[in-house]
Amino acid sequence: MISVGILTMSDKGSAGKREDESGRVLHEMVETLPGKVVIYKVIPDDRTAIRESLISFSDEWHANLVLTTGGTGISPRDVTPDVTEKVIDYLIPGIGEIMRMEGYKINPRAIISRAVAGVRGKTLIVNLPGSPRAVRENFNILLPVLPHAIEKMLGEESDCG
Repeated sequence: MISVGILTMSDKGSAGKREDESGRVLHEMVETLPGKVVIYKVIPDDRTAIRESLISFSDEWHANLVLTTGGTGISPRDVTPDVTEKVIDYLIPGIGEIMRMEGYKINPRAIISRAVAGVRGKTLIVNLPGSPRAVRENFNILLPVLPHAIEKMLGEESDCG
């Protein structure tokens, strides 16, 4: 069972002015890993709050996988990828690349996503877009590789072939 943290970046959601539909979608989809949500938060698009939450989810909650939703675009408040890059030990560029490549086939605007993925300690952090539809599409793109990626990150030694 994969332990999962879900972190939603939404100014309106954190203020109670909007329901977190993307977080709800992720809760449902995590079960297909199979996974279990161990921590869930909705926070504003704030660098400090994002940084503290990512570190806490990884270092204190020991989530194997942290899925973020929101803040991956190019507006001034979209800072999730910038903060993620500062807290991870190393990038896994193929994850962001495949989400943009496959997403473009559905919606050409997907190429302006700045979503990144990387590892902090024993936690894989993946940035997902903010819309429920894009969350579902991107999670389905990643679903075939997430369990294997987490096994490898945790030190499983079988061949990848």
